[in-house]
This record gives sequence, C-alpha cells and structure tokens, in this order.
Amino acid sequence: MTAIHSATTGTLYGIGVGPGDPDLLTLKAAKILGTVDVIFAAASTKNDYSTALQIAAPHLRKDVETMMLGFPMTRDKAALAIAWQDNAKAVAEVLNSGRSGAFLTLGDPLIYSTFGYLMRTLTELCPDANIEVVPGITSYQASAAHTRTILCESGENLLLLSGVRDTDSLHAMLAQADNSVILKTYRNFGAIRQVLDATGKKGETVFISRLGMEGEQIIRNIADAPEKPHYFSHLLIPKSKKD
Repeated sequence: MTAIHSATTGTLYGIGVGPGDPDLLTLKAAKILGTVDVIFAAASTKNDYSTALQIAAPHLRKDVETMMLGFPMTRDKAALAIAWQDNAKAVAEVLNSGRSGAFLTLGDPLIYSTFGYLMRTLTELCPDANIEVVPGITSYQASAAHTRTILCESGENLLLLSGVRDTDSLHAMLAQADNSVILKTYRNFGAIRQVLDATGKKGETVFISRLGMEGEQIIRNIADAPEKPHYFSHLLIPKSKKD
C-alpha cells in the first residue's frame, strides 16, 4: 500500500453510538456529531442500511453529508483488504480536503468493531491522519443495567468472548472465568448452548437480543432461546451467587 504523505487538516472521529437507544450516546459523542462535516457509516455491499446511522440520526446536523462505506460479508481476506483500502482512501480524501468526519459504530469503536480495521488501514495509507476515538456504551453494559446483572465484583474477573471461537477453546475459557459475556452468538449457537450445559453455566445465563430495538428479547432460560438468534444477540453469564 502506497502511503499518502500530504498533510491532513481534517479529523476523523471514531464514535461509539451505543447499543441502540439514542439517549445512550455520551455527551461528547453527541457534541461532535453535531459539528462534523461528513458522517461515515458502514454497510453491507448488498444494501445501504446502517443501524448505527439510525441511532445517531437525532444528533446530526440537518445538512451533514452522509457517506456509506461498503464492506462485503465475506471471509475472503483479499476481498476484505481491497474494501478496507478503498474505504480508507475515501476517508483520506475527505480529511485532505480539510473537512472533519465521524465513523459510526455500534457499541464501542474498539470492541469487535469495523472501525479498528479502518483506523489501521487509514494510518498505513495516511500516517499523518488526525484520528480521535470516542468510547461508547456496549451492548453488554446496557443489557447488564437493564437486567440488573452484576458483571463482576470484588476479586472476580470478567471474560469477553466471541461466539465464533471453536468449541474446545470456548469450553476451556468459560470453565476458568468467574463471569463471562459472549458476543456474536448468531453463529454456532447450538454449540454454545452445549458448552454452557457442559460447564454448568446455563442456569445463570441471560440471553439478550435487539436490546432497545423493535423485537427485543430477554430470556433467562437458555433453553427457550431461539435456535438461530438475531445478529444483535449476546449472552451474560454471571457467576452463581448461590455458592
């Protein structure tokens, strides 16, 4: 990748818009969203819809420019690399024009977010890019508050896991953790449920889907959770307090 060395005068903000409720944006995020020139929103190359953009909409300028950045839903590393480079070039062009931009991401920009890939690629392409990250409330923080689930206390630990992991790895990690959160449960959910059963964790597990959105589900009996959860689904697995 050939670096672009021209000075960048605009700033890119990576902004976490939270889990779904527009009221859960931070004051800093709302302030920045009301001032930037361009909004960057990630979308599948098959459509131009962005949940993050809908969440942020109440806080945007009426005349703000919106630019959808397409990312293919594939594991093909070559195709993904091309998409990241193309999108980074589009962002760099805005910054080099002196305009500021905000890349919207659900939850927090640095936790399982497309922003991390964009930030890394943009930094390689344009080393002098001005980038600031504004943290956001995660889905599991919001669901813990909503269900009054204590994520960790005293000397306990909290393990954040991806449901895309292999079963053996997931089993070993859950067995060692006091409290856990599993994101990306839309894949391998049957296997995840079996691991929870095998590790004796299913009785405490809380299933949350589309929190704060239409079709919200909160299920405290994992056996009642759908076989194929929605993309916006995760699990809270607190330590049993019965011991």
